[in-house]
Amino acid sequence: MAFAITQTCCADASCVSVCPVNCIHPAPGEPDFGRTEMLYIDPGTCIDCGACADACPVDAIFPAGDLTGPPRAYVEINAEYYAGQDVLAQASVAPNFHRWAPPAFPRVLPSDFAPLDVAVVGTGPAGMYAVEDLLLHTDSRVTLVDRLPVAGGLVRYGVAPDHPSTKKIGETFARFLDHPRLKLRLGTGIGAARDLAGRHDAVIYAVGATEARRLGIPGEDLPGSLPAAAVVGWYNGHPDLASVDLSAERVVVVGAGNVALDIARILTAGPDALAGTEIAPAALAALRSGKVREVVLLARRGPETAAYTRPELLALAARPDVGLVVDAHDARIAAAIDGAEPGDKAALLRELPREAVDWSSPPPDGRRIVLRFHSSPLAVCGDTEVRGVRASGPAGDVEITAGRVVRAAGFRGAPLPGLPFDDDSGTVPNTAGRVEGRPGTYVAGWIKRGPSGGIGANKACARETVGALLEDAVAGRLPARRRRARLTAKLLRRA
Repeated sequence: MAFAITQTCCADASCVSVCPVNCIHPAPGEPDFGRTEMLYIDPGTCIDCGACADACPVDAIFPAGDLTGPPRAYVEINAEYYAGQDVLAQASVAPNFHRWAPPAFPRVLPSDFAPLDVAVVGTGPAGMYAVEDLLLHTDSRVTLVDRLPVAGGLVRYGVAPDHPSTKKIGETFARFLDHPRLKLRLGTGIGAARDLAGRHDAVIYAVGATEARRLGIPGEDLPGSLPAAAVVGWYNGHPDLASVDLSAERVVVVGAGNVALDIARILTAGPDALAGTEIAPAALAALRSGKVREVVLLARRGPETAAYTRPELLALAARPDVGLVVDAHDARIAAAIDGAEPGDKAALLRELPREAVDWSSPPPDGRRIVLRFHSSPLAVCGDTEVRGVRASGPAGDVEITAGRVVRAAGFRGAPLPGLPFDDDSGTVPNTAGRVEGRPGTYVAGWIKRGPSGGIGANKACARETVGALLEDAVAGRLPARRRRARLTAKLLRRA
């Protein structure tokens, strides 16, 4: 029986390179790569060898016959991706094999290419994929820098603690931390990292997008209104973030992306279920004594185009101890759900209860998450602290009574000392990772392309940046002053 890829797919394509029959798609170089929610195994082509499961860094691949309960849905989800495709038209020599692309060699380094000294700033996925590329495919010496005392970046402080499989990719990255050609410098701020430029041939900044996007509505800075990063960092034990008050019975999360779903899931989770995870002890204690019974996800868009991915919604709907309800305040919501085709996001909501919620009343007994689509936040209400959120609706504005508001409207990069910055996009202006006007300086990850894509998207991003760096090195475009500084240091050591 074929294998199937499940919810925790990181889409970094480690599985693609080991498949002997090319049955995992979209693959790097294909139009859909980086645009789909996950990768998919063609059940008609898979030969059940299990190589992909061995290579998967996040334990997302299983024999289809072993999947039971809610994960069983991924057997159909994998097959759906290939429905309607003419597999025989793609075949090369037999109907069991997809056509292979011609071999490509995008990098050709001279045989006498001298080792480079490269500094990488940031130990999250983008930085670590760049480190992996440099250490495995060149003779470079790497100095890896992070301002925090613990390596990991987004994997350590951004992935929800009840997603241990996703966090496992950190083990893949960690094996490079004691590589003989790598120096690890933790607890080093960006200002100190800037000094690395004079001692290295190149510097790659992979610092992510750390600032919350503003909602631009009255009251969003009231006490009790928090950015999503503050909540995510809190339950992951980020050293910079304070505790979160969970004394409110209802919490409104503005946004409906995967981060918003993570927050809703953690705030409504039974503490005992989280006790065996990597959740911060202080957060677990707060959940045990907290009063949160209802989390409202406020989504501007409809259920057919919601920002969350299908795998994340499936995981949310599968929880037996927490209710999931659709607020039936707008006729467009029911029309989108009932008219959805199989495989559409809206179709996943078809079996959920729909309710006209009275937002002036306290939450009902038990714990639940309410999805309110086609509703924009207009103001965070309150005088000295949050009292609720005024939101739009077809019958007029409504105030959703709540004691806490979490703003999960996305992230943006922050300016870096000495580098150009595009305030509109929240990124460092670059071409294929090359920072404009700064030879020898590069960016990778969200600070390069904006906060889009999951962990695996950073692999191709970092590879492009490292490729640009190597191309510049071969062409002699790296700053001569850095080469002279390194040569001078060597001569002094020999003297």
